[in-house]
Amino acid sequence: MTEATREFHAPQTITPENLGDDLARLVWESFTDFVSEGESETALSGLGLVDLDGEPDQRAIEEALIFVMWAHTRGAQQAFVGRAPAELLKRTLDALHSAVFEDMVENGTPEVPLPFFEQRVGARYAEYHAAAADSDTTLGEVVVQYLTGNPKPQAHLTLAITERAVEVARPLRDYLEDIELVT
Repeated sequence: MTEATREFHAPQTITPENLGDDLARLVWESFTDFVSEGESETALSGLGLVDLDGEPDQRAIEEALIFVMWAHTRGAQQAFVGRAPAELLKRTLDALHSAVFEDMVENGTPEVPLPFFEQRVGARYAEYHAAAADSDTTLGEVVVQYLTGNPKPQAHLTLAITERAVEVARPLRDYLEDIELVT
């Protein structure tokens, strides 16, 4: 096999449902990195969000998942705005969220509180969208406030989270720009 044949190429067309599933896998990969990235400042341990046994704080884990889902949602919105019908983008994002929620249940999250989690996701998305419209730094501040529960986040943590959001969104947007959504 030559180097040229081993190179990864994104599909040129994909259905919203298949892209939603692909995005859900990317969410879980990013989430895992975010939660457990060794000594990284943006890992929950780097934010000091662990209990006495060194286990990540459950509330912070959920907030991290919401943030990572939002970053992927935002990346998809930015990549497809003006070049894909709104209905196809909506189907993609619905498929992404459905896949993430189904994965949560399959991995032990009780179904009963899931609608409350979904409501919290919607509320955070609204706040994150508004903060991102202001500036990347404002977005970082809002994310860190929810992750830490501290209304006055430290500047270095805000910077680290802001950089992390850009790290997630940029390659995702680049990947998505080469894809056409089809029915």
